[in-house]
Amino acid sequence: MKKHFISAMLSALLFLTGCSAESSPEPVQGTFFAMDTVMDFTIYGESGLIDQSESLIASLESLVSVTDANSELYAINQTGSGTLTGKASSLMEQALELCRRTGGALDISVYPIVRAWGFTTGSYQVPDEAEIQALLPLVDYRKIQYDAATGTVTLPEGMEIDLGSVAKGYAGQLAAQMLRNSGVESALLNLGGNVQTVGAKPDGSPWQIGIKDPKGEDAMMVLSIADQAVVTSGGYERYFEQDGQTYWHIMDPFTGHPADSGLISVTIVGDEGVVCDGLSTALFVMGLEKAADLWAQSGDFEAVFVTAFGEVYITEGLRDHFALTERYADTPVSVIER
Repeated sequence: MKKHFISAMLSALLFLTGCSAESSPEPVQGTFFAMDTVMDFTIYGESGLIDQSESLIASLESLVSVTDANSELYAINQTGSGTLTGKASSLMEQALELCRRTGGALDISVYPIVRAWGFTTGSYQVPDEAEIQALLPLVDYRKIQYDAATGTVTLPEGMEIDLGSVAKGYAGQLAAQMLRNSGVESALLNLGGNVQTVGAKPDGSPWQIGIKDPKGEDAMMVLSIADQAVVTSGGYERYFEQDGQTYWHIMDPFTGHPADSGLISVTIVGDEGVVCDGLSTALFVMGLEKAADLWAQSGDFEAVFVTAFGEVYITEGLRDHFALTERYADTPVSVIER
């Protein structure tokens, strides 16, 4: 991994974009609850597009929810086999490809492990190591039989799958494409922290996307982007504490424990929300060195990493699109180069 140190003077960039003397058209805005999170949409277009976006996302959720007894994925988990249709089938195909691409750092069959830790119910607990070891053989995406032509899924006995690690990114991607097809040239879609943009702001300036300090409440940095997705995974999103130890919801599929890679926040920027969503989780599990290697071999995403020591690393494609906020202006930033 090649690194190049840059000074915190990048923070000055924050104040150079996003402002225009020209007036912009008024957007339509909507807030709704879907996929277990609050979603906020700002669309420069017809008011009915908010409802259309909500309906599209609700339709996907109805197919892939792991808690809705009427969903296709729920039925597969209960019986060990079944068929995914439409967008759910496409999501399954892309999820498995991301599992393969990351060598299992993303694994959609980790669901029983996540449940054992109580993150699916809110009844948090540290499971016995014997229970974890008993569940680990069920965590292996390679054992999932999936026929992309028919959407047929067959699982080994006891295995359950969850597409939650990619569903919001895919939902944002679908909504953005629907808006583009409807003639929208500018929109900001916030799907519970998963951000999808359509074009730039109406005045042509990039959207300013704040990234939270994983150890605090303030925005640590800002990314200037247009027509892309920005997805962050961090231990601060969902966690519990027990006996002085913090346990977060991002599980390492290889150990059955919360990921302990030295990273506490990973942000992925790219054209495809589903890829950004899956990789934000996978790279968090992989750690900085392996994550940087995967980025160097790829060409479809950029990344920001924050380590447990408060160090910030950005990939070179973000060099001109990244800024620290004023409070964090003295934070050292390193650029990862190919």
